[in-house]
Amino acid sequence: MMKKGKLLPALISVTMLTGCTFGTNIDTLMAPPKLSVEQEQIYSALTKAAGTSIKLKYPKSGTYLSAFIVEDIDGDGGNEAVVFYEKNGLTVEENTLRINILDKSDGKWSSVCDTTAEGSEIEKVMISKLGSDERVNLIIGCSLINRSEKNVSLYNYSDGNIENTFTSPYSFFDVTDLDSDDENEFLLLTGASFNTNAAVEAYKFDENGKCPPYSRELSGNFTEFENISYGKTGSGATALYIDAAAGNGIIQSDVFYMDDSGLNKVFAEPSESSATSRPSGCTSFDVDGDGIPEIPVQSIFKGYEGASESEQIMATDWMFINEEDQLEKKYSSYFSVTDGYIFILPEKWRDRITIKRDSVNDEMVFCKYSEEGAGRELLRIFCAEDKASREDRMANGYMLLHSKGETAYLAYVPPVPDTESDGLSLSSGEVAVGFRYKE
Repeated sequence: MMKKGKLLPALISVTMLTGCTFGTNIDTLMAPPKLSVEQEQIYSALTKAAGTSIKLKYPKSGTYLSAFIVEDIDGDGGNEAVVFYEKNGLTVEENTLRINILDKSDGKWSSVCDTTAEGSEIEKVMISKLGSDERVNLIIGCSLINRSEKNVSLYNYSDGNIENTFTSPYSFFDVTDLDSDDENEFLLLTGASFNTNAAVEAYKFDENGKCPPYSRELSGNFTEFENISYGKTGSGATALYIDAAAGNGIIQSDVFYMDDSGLNKVFAEPSESSATSRPSGCTSFDVDGDGIPEIPVQSIFKGYEGASESEQIMATDWMFINEEDQLEKKYSSYFSVTDGYIFILPEKWRDRITIKRDSVNDEMVFCKYSEEGAGRELLRIFCAEDKASREDRMANGYMLLHSKGETAYLAYVPPVPDTESDGLSLSSGEVAVGFRYKE
């Protein structure tokens, strides 16, 4: 049985994969894994009940990635088996995706009930108690064949029967203790449809299994979500950070937390959420690892105010939700979405530097800025994609900041001229402290 527990204060991120084509079924990409002895026994019992014209189905994500789940789903202290499979030979009107529950008696497995699933693919499975209700919930997210439409269902199993107690469309769902009361809530995010706005819902089950939802609408008619993460706010509340696709390659954020009054929305007005608009890929991120995600907001580096949009280089300010539920700037940086790194600008550089792109050497160059434009170089950052280019740069005085697979992130600090006393130069330690890699 899944134990209920508090959400860790560290940032837990869940990325929603949108805008991608999932035309290939994962089942066609690899051979099914070899079954264990117990799974073979369960499968044999399943075929006795459902026939041999079946195909096992595997969840696409989450903790449970097997077609076989062996857990105590009725709270009786003994394990049951949940098997997902597709039955061939059914009519067009019948759903081919099935859920079978098997129980063990005298050392032998046997099928006790069978029901349809709400889709054609199993997306994610969770098993948990919810609220103060002692019943165990089997929570199954399903999708249609193109995976663009999804439904999540809650099932309760007892005395050989399985009951579907709840079904809803979803973009994201989770089980979490959002209000820190030691009891889990069922959290649901739905995208906008032709007659409803995008919304967050939290279900708190009482001891009788009743669950009137707390619901709040998002600040726009969002249908896709680029990133969803948990983290604290400045006041210490655990919050849900949602980076939603606003169209034309732009995303913006909404933030929700929960207390005794229900769901609270940090950005009360849509204009407050719109103020976080930035290009896709600039998702919320806990830059300093303190458990409070920062929301990136962009501005133009000095010297590019009159340049065309394609030539502009943007600075990224990392904003956090403070104790008054207001956005407050914590850091300024250069953020390379393409290369996945952030360089936090030291305070002594505030309003005194700019950046230029060295296209010949494929490097970003941080420079002193004055009314005359970009001045002396202060720092170069280079992403080496192979061993040869990495070793060449390091042989010429570059320092290694981070490596990921074959890619190495390198920095070069030019020597300080004897005539300079502006205090802008960095030590190698300051460069290392300022660098962040965003997974």
